[in-house]
Amino acid sequence: MRSAFTLSDRPWRLRPSLLWAVLLGTALGACGGGGSGGTPGGEVPSTGSPVPSAPMPMPTPTPPPTAIVLRAPVLSFNDTGLSVSDGITSNGLWSVATEFGWEFSLDQGRSWTRGTGTWFEVRGDGPKSIWVRARDDAGNTSEIVIVSCVLDTQAPTSVSVIPGLQGVTRVLQLAGLEPGARWEYSFDGQTNWVAGSGPALGILGNDLARLWLRQVDLAGNVSPPQSFMLDAAGADGWHEASGDPLRPSLLAPGTLTLLIHGSVVRGDADYVRWDIPANHRLESVRLVRYQSDDLIAFYALQASSVFDAGFDVSRMLSWGHLGPADLARNVLANVAANQRGAGPMTLWFQQTGPLPTAYVVEVRMQPIP
Repeated sequence: MRSAFTLSDRPWRLRPSLLWAVLLGTALGACGGGGSGGTPGGEVPSTGSPVPSAPMPMPTPTPPPTAIVLRAPVLSFNDTGLSVSDGITSNGLWSVATEFGWEFSLDQGRSWTRGTGTWFEVRGDGPKSIWVRARDDAGNTSEIVIVSCVLDTQAPTSVSVIPGLQGVTRVLQLAGLEPGARWEYSFDGQTNWVAGSGPALGILGNDLARLWLRQVDLAGNVSPPQSFMLDAAGADGWHEASGDPLRPSLLAPGTLTLLIHGSVVRGDADYVRWDIPANHRLESVRLVRYQSDDLIAFYALQASSVFDAGFDVSRMLSWGHLGPADLARNVLANVAANQRGAGPMTLWFQQTGPLPTAYVVEVRMQPIP
């Protein structure tokens, strides 16, 4: 007798693929994944292959905004004074070059001032620390450019002049110089100024009647000029240089800047001697004034206490013509340093023509480093 549950003569079996589908559907239904929504609930299609649920999309994170660093500005200023690189200046104007806006700080970044145009000015004498950076309208900034300077806008006091006479040399001792300052002299009504060296100025001759002196501080500020009247003709300090080559006029020793001045014509030569101190060197011999309708005069230098070289140029340290075209030229520029050391030196200056010639020759010596 057949069982009531037998559907055919062969035992009833469920195909494996259908079994898997039934089990999967049951599980999904138990997890609450069923319903009338179609395949997302785990319904098995008529093909018998299951359709997995679509994964929930993950939110895309928003990256933080990228910081923008602007190109740093370029700063420049006019470093006035005796050095163009020491940062000491009398001019507080700073130039700013940038393609963006910019701002500056004078209190190390605690507060900032927006700049306009292409420059700004710092005021008030003393050391300055200046911070500058570029800044655009979005608030982006550049690296900070830090510069410094010392602002000095005050003119120094007038130099003090203590006159004296050593032999036939008028010696002007200089006092009241600021540390690092230099002194300058003028003999043409303050039109041109020439820097001196050492603590005094020695003057010998019979042409200049007046001299002006001043000091220039490290920042380039200039003191009021100090006028000094040289002795009039006939006084002790007014001396016509010797015309004898074997007895030249002697400049006072120990003065590093010397002025030899006079007026010569044909047959009236000037011979002047000075001594270069030990551990010093003759730095320069320059024509600094020349007044004559005759544009050519003659000079020669001999490293000797007298000028006995005659016309033998092989015994002369330097020789040649001088005139207006040679003003401020150092006639020793091509003379070796070892030939300009300690010892006597004698100058011969002469006009070979009949027209009078007024001249000033500056002699400068320096300590050997």
